[in-house]
Amino acid sequence: MKTVLSGIRPTGNLHLGNYFGALRNFVEMQHEYNCYFFIADYHSLTTHPTPDHLQDNVRSVLAQYLAAGLDPEKATLYIQSDVPEVIELYLYLNMNAYMGELERCTAFKDKVRQQPDNINAGLLTYPTLMAADILIHKADFVPVGKDQEQHLEMTRTFGNRFNRMYKHDYFPEPQAFNFGRELVKIPALNGAGKMGKSEGDDSTIFLTDTPKQIEKKVKRAVTDAGPTEPNSVMPEPIDNLFQLMNVVSKPETVEYFREKYNDCSIRYGDLKKQLAEDMITFVNPFRERIEEIIADEAYLRRVAEMGKEKAKASASKTIREVREIIGFKPL
Repeated sequence: MKTVLSGIRPTGNLHLGNYFGALRNFVEMQHEYNCYFFIADYHSLTTHPTPDHLQDNVRSVLAQYLAAGLDPEKATLYIQSDVPEVIELYLYLNMNAYMGELERCTAFKDKVRQQPDNINAGLLTYPTLMAADILIHKADFVPVGKDQEQHLEMTRTFGNRFNRMYKHDYFPEPQAFNFGRELVKIPALNGAGKMGKSEGDDSTIFLTDTPKQIEKKVKRAVTDAGPTEPNSVMPEPIDNLFQLMNVVSKPETVEYFREKYNDCSIRYGDLKKQLAEDMITFVNPFRERIEEIIADEAYLRRVAEMGKEKAKASASKTIREVREIIGFKPL
């Protein structure tokens, strides 16, 4: 069975873009692949979170993964810092990673521009830590977005360099995983862009949002003065609202409002009211399940411990074999 690995930084709540983008596919994949899903709390240290904030975020993200349908009995769902073997492999890969290639990394150069007062070594060596996350389980596939494709290429570079240096065909070449179908892109409520933290909380529907929060956000969604000619082309903000309706509303509801738009009788207030109701119906079960899981400390601890044991079994085997290949052996 092929191995798939994916991680998420504990930096915020999951939203509809996450769910319809990758998370829904992860739920399906766990039945077909050997899946490792981890919460990347080591990676988050580049932003210097406080201890309480870091722990709260880890708990929240773990609860949200579980509420979305990831099954700790089927997939390995673990916290990155519970597997220190990752850091040992990170050290070995850093010994064979060169300053020039790390400094040329697009993500690093972007961070230098965005946060000139916080250019830390963790940002520079982010690609080697990501490579360690992937190679520690000898993953075959990694779901990545456009901004992570270069990091995956660097992972292959580091793995192949290790194989050549030690004349041992050990690490596989992980490939990008595209889920075998087009991902659903969820637009933001501000009329442009995709739903996500870059567009701001007011334009994003989170799986933890209350009905009142959803109503308020949808009410503020960008619209226009309305169509003036029958069957006219929808401007982007209006098309975005219909795209959102496509994923949370019944087909007959979407068709009703399309007909209203095409005959110029649409009332955007009615559209937003219906969209908000349908979003609340969709999000409420996730929010309620998240709240239930977060309140169950014993369950969260069991899930974390189960994931830790399974992840460490895989990681320990890799580190033991890597140490032997490098030459770390008892005298």
